[in-house]
Amino acid sequence: MKLLFAFISVVMLAIIPSIGIGYAGMQYVFGVVVPYVAVAVFVAGFAYRVLNWAKSPVPFRIPTTCGQEKSLPWIRQNKLDNPSGTPGVVGRMALEILFFRSLFRNTRTELRKGPMLAYGSSGWLWLAAITFHWSFLVILVRHFRLFSQPVPPFVNVLEGLDGFLQIGVPTLYITDILLLAALLYLFIRRVAIPQVRYVSLVSDYFTLFLIFGIGLTGVLMRYFYRVNVVGVKELAMGLIALRPVVPSGIGGLFFVHLFLISSLFAYFPFSKLMHMGGVFLSPTRNLANNNRMKRHINPWNYPVHVHTYAEYEDEFRDKMKAAGIPVEKE
Repeated sequence: MKLLFAFISVVMLAIIPSIGIGYAGMQYVFGVVVPYVAVAVFVAGFAYRVLNWAKSPVPFRIPTTCGQEKSLPWIRQNKLDNPSGTPGVVGRMALEILFFRSLFRNTRTELRKGPMLAYGSSGWLWLAAITFHWSFLVILVRHFRLFSQPVPPFVNVLEGLDGFLQIGVPTLYITDILLLAALLYLFIRRVAIPQVRYVSLVSDYFTLFLIFGIGLTGVLMRYFYRVNVVGVKELAMGLIALRPVVPSGIGGLFFVHLFLISSLFAYFPFSKLMHMGGVFLSPTRNLANNNRMKRHINPWNYPVHVHTYAEYEDEFRDKMKAAGIPVEKE
């Protein structure tokens, strides 16, 4: 039921612009108003979530440590898994953000016959995740050519690398296939593995279907149902310049694609996709483990009278000596 509800929701999102464009002539609404509203919600929601996280106090160092910390000179420190300074933290964060290092090192457990607990690698999950994220990023950068004139040189270079196989006309981009394949694997894994299916929510399926719908409509426009690319760029340039114009003859499929993208933008700050911003603010990752080198005091602790050991001994010295308990002062 969760899967079906998420699928129907995305289908309904695709139908809305189709009806609005085909029967009500609402090109301006779906081409200008909806994208502007979606971007405004995205920026405001993203900023609110990040600022709210940033205000959360972190009085103690709580990094996740998976290696030897800095100790005696003759003990080798693991500078990435247990960083003691800023360079190590930067390196650890870079590996986490760019290459999903913790996911690559993740292990899965299975209870097999015996009973026997078996450990295995999550390599396929890591491969699908990093393929999806990098393909999505490359596709996003490729779309910069719609928002700039002249086209930045790095976009041309990236397109050349992405389409170096030169399969068919127009050129088949590798990332288009990789994105859909990675999404398909992530969906099958979520459905096929009972433990993952049990903890999956409607929002998890909805996000997968929504991104898959965006990728599928994009592939259909590029390889099967051609749209007026000149008109699309004119619309995109107008949106960026705050002088929106909706050219005629763009095609209804483009407005479905644009509406799904706008839905993703508006939904982004309220979903698990906010891990894109949250990973930079995770105290288990962005803090150095220097607890033995520096004392960290809770900043909101109010002053309290502490009964020190010296005071304790002064108060009970005679009784301690009578009981044979050693004392520091005679």
